[in-house]
Amino acid sequence: MSVPARPTDVVWDITYACPLRCTHCYSESGRRPSRQLGLDDLYRVTDALISLRPGWITLAGGEPLVVPGILDLARRIRAAGISVALYTAGWSMDSALAADLLTSVDRVNVSVDGATATVHDRIRGRSGSFTRATATLTRLDHEAARLRAAGSRVAEFGVDCTVVRSNFDQLDALCTWATRQFPGLGFLWFGAAMPIGLASRPSFVDAELLTDELADELTEPATTDRLRALAPSTVTVGVTDNRLLQVHPEHIARGLYPFMQVEPDGAVRAMPIYEGTVGSLLTEDPTVLWRRSADRWTDPVVTGALGPARTMREWAEATRVIDQHFGDPLVRSRIERRPAYLAQTAR
Repeated sequence: MSVPARPTDVVWDITYACPLRCTHCYSESGRRPSRQLGLDDLYRVTDALISLRPGWITLAGGEPLVVPGILDLARRIRAAGISVALYTAGWSMDSALAADLLTSVDRVNVSVDGATATVHDRIRGRSGSFTRATATLTRLDHEAARLRAAGSRVAEFGVDCTVVRSNFDQLDALCTWATRQFPGLGFLWFGAAMPIGLASRPSFVDAELLTDELADELTEPATTDRLRALAPSTVTVGVTDNRLLQVHPEHIARGLYPFMQVEPDGAVRAMPIYEGTVGSLLTEDPTVLWRRSADRWTDPVVTGALGPARTMREWAEATRVIDQHFGDPLVRSRIERRPAYLAQTAR
C-alpha cells in the first residue's frame, strides 16, 4: 500500500455543540459533551494542521459557528495558503456574521435536507430549522452580492443535502427552489447518508438509509443530468453515494483515501467516519499521527469487516464492528445508549 505523505483534506469537527438533533448525525452532536477547546489550544491544533500542508481544512461539527474565535482560526489557515470550508446548519446568522464568514473562508456549505419545512425539520430534529436555514442563505446571498459589488473577494456558498429515503423524492424540488431563491448560489451537493454514527443503527438502516437500488439511482447519469438541467449553468451540481469514503480495501489499494478527521479536542481519528483515535495533535507530531492512521487502514479487523461489504446494509454492519472494536469504553457506552430510530416530528 502506498500511503500519501500527507492528507490532502482534513475535516475538523471543532465542537459537538449543536442546536439541532439530526436523525442521521454522524457525530451525535448536541447529545454529548461539546469537548470544545479553549482559544489557546484551538490555535495549537490549528497550527499543527497547518504544518501538514493539506489542500483543504474543513471546519465542521456540531455547529462550528458557536465556537468563539472560529473565523480568526479560519483566517489563520487561509493566511498559510490552505483553503477553508465551513459547514453550518444555518440556525443563527445575522448579516454581519454572513459578511464576516464570506470574507474569512473559501466555501460555505449550508445543510438543507428537504424542499419543505416538514421534511427538513423532521430530518434535522427541530422545528424552525428550515426557516432559519433559509434566512441564513438569504443573508449569504445578499451579502455576497454586496461584497462583490464593492470589489471584495467572496467565498462560494451553496447547499449540501444529505439524501435519505424520506427526502429522495424532493431532490428536484430542492434544486429548483434553491437556485430560484438564491441567485448567488454556487453549488448544490447531494450526498447519500453514510451508515455511520447514528445512521449506522439497524433501525435507521431499515427505515431511512438508502437502499442499494436508490443509491444506484441517485448516482446514475440520468439523475445527475436531470438535476443539472434544473439549475443555471452558474451552479455546480454534484451527486455522490459517498461509498468512496468507506476505507474499503479496494480504495486503499488504489490510493484513494488521503483524508484526516480531527475531533473537537484535537484527537485524530484513525479513519475518518469511524470511531477510534490514534493520538492528539496537542501532544504528538502530526506526521506521526498521520502514519499511525494509515496503519489502521489495513488492520485485519478493518479489512475483515469492510472487505466483504458490497451493500449499504453490509457497510452499516461493518461500521458497527469497527466502532465497537476500536472505540474506547466511553465510545462503546455511548453506542449502547443510542435509542432506536423512530420516524418522528421535529420538536
